[in-house]
Amino acid sequence: MRKTVVMLLIIGMITSFKQQTCAQTPVEQYKRLQQNLASGWNTWDTRSVLTHVLLPWGAAIDLNLMDAGSERVKTFQIGSREKDAPLMRPGAHSYDGAYTDISLEWNGLKLRIQSAAEGLKNVILVTPLEGNKSGGRLVVAPKAVWYRAIRTSIKENSFTMKLVGAEPEMPEIQGVVNGDYLGEKDREIYVSVNKPVVIACNANMTVDEAKAFIRSHADAFVEKNRQKFGKYYDVYNAMQSVLAWDNIYDPTIGRVITPVSRIWNVGWSSNPSMGGFVLFCWDTYFASMMLATANKELAYANAFEITDAVTENGFVPNFYAINDYKSRDRSQPPVGSLAVWNIYQKYKEKWFLELVYSKLLLWNRWWDKNRQTDGLLCWGSSPFAKVTHRYWEYAYVNETEGGALESGLDNSHMYDNVPFDREKHMQKLNDVGLSGLYIMDCNLLAKIADVLSKRTDAAELRKRAALYSKNMSKLWDEKRGLYYNRHTDSGELDSRISPTNFYPMLASVPTQKQAERMINEHLFNPEEFWGEWVIPTTPRNDKAFEDNTYWRGRIWAPLNFLVYMGLRNYNLPEARKALSEKSMNLLLKGWLANGYVFENYNSVTGEGADVPNSDKFYHWGALLGFITLIEEGFFE
Repeated sequence: MRKTVVMLLIIGMITSFKQQTCAQTPVEQYKRLQQNLASGWNTWDTRSVLTHVLLPWGAAIDLNLMDAGSERVKTFQIGSREKDAPLMRPGAHSYDGAYTDISLEWNGLKLRIQSAAEGLKNVILVTPLEGNKSGGRLVVAPKAVWYRAIRTSIKENSFTMKLVGAEPEMPEIQGVVNGDYLGEKDREIYVSVNKPVVIACNANMTVDEAKAFIRSHADAFVEKNRQKFGKYYDVYNAMQSVLAWDNIYDPTIGRVITPVSRIWNVGWSSNPSMGGFVLFCWDTYFASMMLATANKELAYANAFEITDAVTENGFVPNFYAINDYKSRDRSQPPVGSLAVWNIYQKYKEKWFLELVYSKLLLWNRWWDKNRQTDGLLCWGSSPFAKVTHRYWEYAYVNETEGGALESGLDNSHMYDNVPFDREKHMQKLNDVGLSGLYIMDCNLLAKIADVLSKRTDAAELRKRAALYSKNMSKLWDEKRGLYYNRHTDSGELDSRISPTNFYPMLASVPTQKQAERMINEHLFNPEEFWGEWVIPTTPRNDKAFEDNTYWRGRIWAPLNFLVYMGLRNYNLPEARKALSEKSMNLLLKGWLANGYVFENYNSVTGEGADVPNSDKFYHWGALLGFITLIEEGFFE
């Protein structure tokens, strides 16, 4: 009996050792995660939200429109400002493409397009809405995207698609277009949109059958979220919708990613036929946090992709785009550890921390080495050897404006006429916001280092956090009850402020009494930041507030979010609640009216479409609602 037990123990130990040695590395786990994400029918192609693509093969159903006068539109983008572009009104969109819903208006045509997918089966229902003009035609084009080797054949209203000469082998897709068939020409099927149209792949459904099939998917998706989020369903729906519609597959890197907006992707592409993308630094980290509310895999994917874009000099760039185009002169606010730590707190998967830690640490060390003056940090822009020779490799490099771009607050009033040190490659301004974020970064990375048993790193990070926290006292003004930016050439504090002056709370530097003064005397001050719509990037009593352009006077969700996260470090429940409610109301104002989630908002009217440089469907606008989801306990 004893020999048997010993043998079983030995066998168990050998089995355990084999399992450990055969375990996947974090990189291998991530590769598998991406392979799982890049599968099935979804609106993967960044060029049009009405192109349904089957991954991993790249077979697509592309929907176009023609009006009664034969004018044609080929691409559909939410929030497009191009002349005569279709007006798109996005609805619900599951992350996996199992259900999508969007409506449009164009040249008198008013249509609703819904889809539902199960495996290789995909059903698209196009329904004319009230007031739809007669004579419009839907153009259905079964085809390949991204130069994939798809063989397509069409016979009247039926079609087949087959991948040839590539792996993995794709089962043949058989499709049918049911409706008022008008003809087939140039490998496209034409059908009237005077009545409903069904496009079905690996299925053949009547309109009623398609309605029932799609309704079952819609009910399952919507009801699940309604039950989970209750009275905050609209808040969550706005956030999920903007993230899901912005979610794409980019063939140039072979990754599923969630850029800020499809319009931005196409604008940054050097080869539109291949799609194109641009990831911005803090934008993408914020997206990863929001995605973690309900989709761990997409959260991991976005956090990793922007972290992995770290430059040769060791920092996460302001932007990372197609063809290795990066801002090699400048970074952006260091919020990577904030996103990663909060995602880890939700899912507790150590391999995710291992995947990103080394590059986050490299980035943290870069700030101290390259942007430090007098023990605090300054925004900057460093010269570098050109790689792609495109515009942003030249514009504003090693200038004050380049430092402003690094801040993420591009044209902020705070950096007006700030001198620049071209030898140190920094603005001559200790920035309270950056320094607060950096201390937070040190503290959170130290916690990550603890989890990974990297004790030497943790000690280094905590030592650096303590030093910068001590130096932060140089920026406190006892008389005015706030931390201020400090001119490094004169030592004087700068009286011009923004929501970034509250960032020391992210680092837990102020005492409870100091934090109360900051909130009561400044955040809640209607002459500065409080009002019906909050928080303006420029205080209301600053002359730049009236500019109402970009970061001068408008409301930006990431600043609301970071101020809120700072409030969570203190006993300030009323302030948290008030900021949560006002932020939520601002998001819902645009979402419930037209399905838009704006890049930024008017601080007086709460409108998002009043200026041309506010993207109508930019995912970090949903941070306004994410604040409420955190406050109400939905991110746990």
